[in-house]
Amino acid sequence: MNSFVATAAPAVAASPIDGTLTNDGFFPDIDLSALRDAMRLDGTVTRERLRHAARDAMLTVNDELAAWRALQRAAGAASLADVPGERVDGESVHVFRYRRAVYHLAHADVTEKYRGFDSTKSGGQVAAELAVTVDESRRNARWAISDILGVARSTVELI
Repeated sequence: MNSFVATAAPAVAASPIDGTLTNDGFFPDIDLSALRDAMRLDGTVTRERLRHAARDAMLTVNDELAAWRALQRAAGAASLADVPGERVDGESVHVFRYRRAVYHLAHADVTEKYRGFDSTKSGGQVAAELAVTVDESRRNARWAISDILGVARSTVELI
């Protein structure tokens, strides 16, 4: 009797990342280990590549929320955690959504870099699957930013 056991290729173990990206004082700092764990990024993503992607994501989200941040500061909020809003699991939903936006933009950036130049059928399929992942990550980031701003989400498709 023969048997076949399918196993997945072993994941590359992630090296520990001891580091936090310091933010502007209003928005929360980003813990790189937490980002790596939340987005399920393995060891193929180097510490420096993750740091670069996270820094870029922080700057992008901070820029998009700059006018909103000014309004919140004028209303007396010293940090994002001080902005009135629901608390879930002991944390401000604004802080959670900010982190979600940064994590997903960083994930999209890192994933986009892994689309290869393999011209085989399987390589093309992998690239197409990664494109979907990148699009979903960017969508999730947009939704998180919209939720912070209190803007309704909308999906528009050109016909």
